[in-house]
Amino acid sequence: MITPPRSAYLHIPFCHRRCFYCDFAVVPLGDKASGDNGRPGSSSINSYLELLHREIELIEQVTPLSTIYIGGGTPSLLTPAQVSHLLDHLRKKFGFQFGSEITMEIDPASFDKGDLELYLNAGINRVSLGGQSFQDETLEELGRRHRSFDLIEACKLLDEAFKERALLSWSLDLIQNLPSKNISAWEKELAMALEFSIPHISIYDISVEAGTVFAWRERRGELVLLNEDSAFEISNFTSAILNKAGYGRYEISNYALPGHASRHNRVYWSGSGWWGFGQGATSSPWGQRFSRPRTREGYQSWLEEQERNGIEESLLVTNAKPMDLDEQLIVGLRRREGIDLELLVKLWGWNQEQSDKYLNALNERMKDFWENGFLKHYGKRVALTDPCGMEISNRVFVEVILWWESLPHDAVSLSSPLEL
Repeated sequence: MITPPRSAYLHIPFCHRRCFYCDFAVVPLGDKASGDNGRPGSSSINSYLELLHREIELIEQVTPLSTIYIGGGTPSLLTPAQVSHLLDHLRKKFGFQFGSEITMEIDPASFDKGDLELYLNAGINRVSLGGQSFQDETLEELGRRHRSFDLIEACKLLDEAFKERALLSWSLDLIQNLPSKNISAWEKELAMALEFSIPHISIYDISVEAGTVFAWRERRGELVLLNEDSAFEISNFTSAILNKAGYGRYEISNYALPGHASRHNRVYWSGSGWWGFGQGATSSPWGQRFSRPRTREGYQSWLEEQERNGIEESLLVTNAKPMDLDEQLIVGLRRREGIDLELLVKLWGWNQEQSDKYLNALNERMKDFWENGFLKHYGKRVALTDPCGMEISNRVFVEVILWWESLPHDAVSLSSPLEL
């Protein structure tokens, strides 16, 4: 069954500089850039926002939104007035449900108390702070613009707004398993974060992507990543420390105090649909993923084509198609509660004979994971264990993909009636 999407992601591709690990669809504008008229980069930002508004206007099948996420890039390069205009347009086009979660990513050193108050007045009620590290040396190695002082001051501002209930929740991003960083150095990072009782913490592993400064350094032998055993030890340590502090690991990379899990994040991992707008943004409103061009020129050309010839087919309700079953398993296993395998295959349309045969084949592939305690049954549900199962999740996901690719055509083709 496919339900109408009630979430929207807006991509703001601009940032001050490209971090050394970043391969996102971003446009660096320099350290002095801002959306304020007359400031460096303002004309680029304003012309892009015009495109973004035009794309929003293309959507035909609308339902009120319950989560909105403004990400990037560095959305805090936008002025509060520009953010307010975007939200007003979304509200006029879709409508907002009562109690909607409206998140905006903000970088330290890109805002002050006055800016924050204006963003909140514009409608933002949840902030995701891109801190990455509390250590100046590490921030420099990552190519970040801010420093430890900026991050601490940003945390203080958000903590104050949260305690005053001007902000419903906020989150901090940190990167673990960085080159040459041992468990002692990482413990100091977590200790700093816990000083602020941050409602939500996202912990990401460093990865080396093609075309980044990190990839160039790795080829030159200048970047030495932690070995698998050390990385596994640090990840387990993270889970233990945050669990002890009262955080629940509701998804592989996300920890939250009770009541503060990101509702928008959960949309992605539940298989629900969402709208995506902007350069490089991915959307999946009706079961099929669609990614926009990653360059400004490509995005503008794509948008003009939509305006001339009609909207991309995957964005139309008439082309609704449930997410492929293997993808449903993968995104579902990222969550703490895991998946109900029997229910998913029933909704996919397999009969009992098919279910028994194909699920037995999947269980055989997963035999080592079951025996080593990486997977566990919770009633009818299957979930990765925390921390061990979640730390080797990619190995589990590979087996899911290989299993899916081994099935006959009639098993991977949708056979159940489509309901909307």
